[in-house]
Order: sequence, then C-alpha cells, then structure tokens
Amino acid sequence: MSGDDGAGVAGAADDPGAEPPSAGGRRLALAAIGGGNFSQLGARILLGAVVPFVLVDYGTTEATLGLALTAMWATYALAQFPSGVLADRVGERPVVLAGVAGAAVGTLLVALSPTVLAFGAATVVLGAGAGLFFAPATALLSRLYDERGGALSVLTGAGAVAGAAFPAAGGLLAERFGWQVAVGAGAAVALPAAAATLVFVPALAPANPDRDLRALVDPARVRGILARPPLAYTTVVAVLCGFTFQAVSSFLAAFLVAHRGLAPSTAAVAFGAVFAISAVAQPANRVVSDRFSRDAAVAISVTLAGTGIAVLVLVPGLAGTVAGVAVLGAGVSWPGPIQARFMDRLGDAERGYGFGLLRTVYMFLAAAGSVVTGAVASAAGWPAAYGLVVALLATCLCLLGANRALGLGL
Repeated sequence: MSGDDGAGVAGAADDPGAEPPSAGGRRLALAAIGGGNFSQLGARILLGAVVPFVLVDYGTTEATLGLALTAMWATYALAQFPSGVLADRVGERPVVLAGVAGAAVGTLLVALSPTVLAFGAATVVLGAGAGLFFAPATALLSRLYDERGGALSVLTGAGAVAGAAFPAAGGLLAERFGWQVAVGAGAAVALPAAAATLVFVPALAPANPDRDLRALVDPARVRGILARPPLAYTTVVAVLCGFTFQAVSSFLAAFLVAHRGLAPSTAAVAFGAVFAISAVAQPANRVVSDRFSRDAAVAISVTLAGTGIAVLVLVPGLAGTVAGVAVLGAGVSWPGPIQARFMDRLGDAERGYGFGLLRTVYMFLAAAGSVVTGAVASAAGWPAAYGLVVALLATCLCLLGANRALGLGL
C-alpha cells in the first residue's frame, strides 16, 4: 500500500493478492460507511418527523400515509436478504454504493412528489435503496477489521446519531421552509456519503463469487429454519417489538401534534429525543442481555416502551410529555438482545443465511405497524391506535413470561 489516500486503498484492494488496506485506509473506509448509514437511516426516520406537515399539505389521512410508509419499510425488509447474497457474489462495495445512491434518489423523489400517490411510489424507491446497504456494509467492515465489535459499533452508532439529528433538524426546516425542503436536505446529506464510498471504500474481491443463488431460495431450506420452534417463537417476539418501532417511527410526531397539542417542530424534536435516549439505552440493555438473559433484557425494554406510550396517551401536561418520551426512548432498546437471541439458536454454518432470512421475515411482517397504526388512528383516534400498540407489547411480555414460567425452552 503506497499511502492512505482513497484511490490507493480502492486500487490495491481490487487485486485479491494485494496487501490489505493500511490502518489509515481502513479508517477512511469506516468513516465513509458510517456516513452512509447515517444518511440512509436518517432519510427514513426523517419521514416520520415530517408526517404532520405532509398530512396537511396533501390533505390526506393517517391511513394513507401509513400505507406508504409500510411500503417503504416492507421493501427495505425484502432487500435485506438478497443484498447480502449479492454482496457475496459481486463484492460488497458496489452493493453498498448502490444502497447509498438508491436511498439518495428515493429521498429526492419523495421531496419532489406532487401527489400522495407519487409520495408512496418514491418511498418504495427509498426503501429498496436503503435495504441494499446494511448487510453488505456489515460484511465489508467484518472483512476489513479484526476488531469487529468496535468497527460495527461505529456503524450502528452513526445510525443512532441520525435517529436523533434528522428528526429535530427536519422538523425545524419543515416549519420554516416546508417539508419538501427538509426531505431534500436529507437527500443532500447522502451525496457526500456516496462520494466518500466511491473514493475511500475498497473494492475487495467477492467473498463467494461462485455462490449458487438458486440454492438460497430452496423452499425446504427456508421452511426448515422458519419452522424450528425456538426460531419461530423469537420471530413472533421480534414482530411484536418491530410493530411498535414502526408505529413510533412513522407516527409519533403526528400523535404528539394531534393528541398532545405540540407544535410540529416541537413534536419533531421530541421524536428525535426518543431515538437519542434509545441510543444511550441500547448498550446498557446489551449488558443485561449478556449478564442475565436475553429474555430479561427484552422484557425490560417492552415494559418501559409500553409504559412510555401509556404515559403519553394518558398523562396530560409537560410532565407527561417529558416522562413519556424519556421512558419510551429507554424502552426502544430491544434490537441487540433479540438479534442475539436469534444467533444463539443458529449454528455457526447457518448464521449468515439463517439470520438474513429471519431478519427479512420479521421486518417485513413488522412493517404492517405503520399502516395499521395509521388506519386505527384515522378510524378511532390516536388513543385507540397507540392503545393497540400497548396491548401488543403486553402480549409480548406474556409470551416471555410463559416461556420462563412453563419451562418451554424456546
């Protein structure tokens, strides 16, 4: 390796026999990939923050916007599994770049949408682009770094920062200049991320260029994984938690405006605060998961999330808003323990395929949280919509309790 510049990093890595990128080259690649995660995740979370403005601008209903957001998250979920397979076949860098660029294009199309129908179509483009990013980015960093935990923490940390920053900034921009400008600014953030990916991320040789793609969709193999009781049970828990995440990420800002009377920009800041608190809570919950049990960590998260939503629905005034946002943010900390629960129940040889499949399945099913929450809110009001979410969290808690109390070993 001649130096730490981006061209040198990418050029040497094209050759499977070349020495690996230098420490400086790896740091540049890590920064670029972290920036990609910041941009693509932020673009999706941003849409939830501007929902109050979009509802007014299009004169549409929560149910209609919920359908559009479900389409985005479902497309995102469906892209997860094939993105990892494609990265094995052609290399991670082109798929990562396609993910960042695709998310940028989709976000720009959302900003330019003249009708709610165009808005919905654009969210599908955004979901497809974003869905290509995370699995190949994770695989690439795992190949570049022996210290994978630290590198992947930077990747996920960038997403956590995006979850806090994009809603707050987007809400303020939307109030001052319109929601289209706010979403357009989200698209603009992706441009330097795409450029950095192109320049600094090495094009490593494909990990498995001869992978048989047909074998990966073998129905018997898919059924064999999904039908295992411990994995099926974990999938149900993941869907219930994921449904809650969709309900919060899509409509919390709109709920705070309509039910609690907050200004849209203030609601967007509160929305961002939930994700900021979640970013702090997740490492603490991972400690509980590792030291005690996965189910204890998930149960704590579910209890806090349900309590936070109940406070926001039932307790009036500033104190109710602050307490509800804080407790809800602390509760949205289940991803690590749930993913670890899946990994605990998959063998070493099947973790890549199995987890990719299970992640796609549970995220796809959980995507219904957006449209169901929006539809219930349109038909029966926000207390009913978020009351349903609390009921589903209570169901999740009962499942966890039954597994322990009955000794089911799931």
